[in-house]
Amino acid sequence: MLSSFEGFKSYLGDKVSKGEKLGMNEEQLAKTAQKVADYLAKHEEPRNREENLLHELWKVGDKEQQHHLAHMLVRLVQ
Repeated sequence: MLSSFEGFKSYLGDKVSKGEKLGMNEEQLAKTAQKVADYLAKHEEPRNREENLLHELWKVGDKEQQHHLAHMLVRLVQ
């Protein structure tokens, strides 16, 4: 998706900001982030160490843990 983790955070932060402007709450943002992360885990290869770590955490987590990770990612970029 992006070559650097800072670029990834900036991209995600921009999308979260847009979602907030549309009136989405944290739960809605996390559900959307979870859907995007599911897609990325299945269709994209990690391009840096941080993305690789997120990818590995995503793969070993169950749906509840993935949802919590999505919440943490949203909070990270807010």
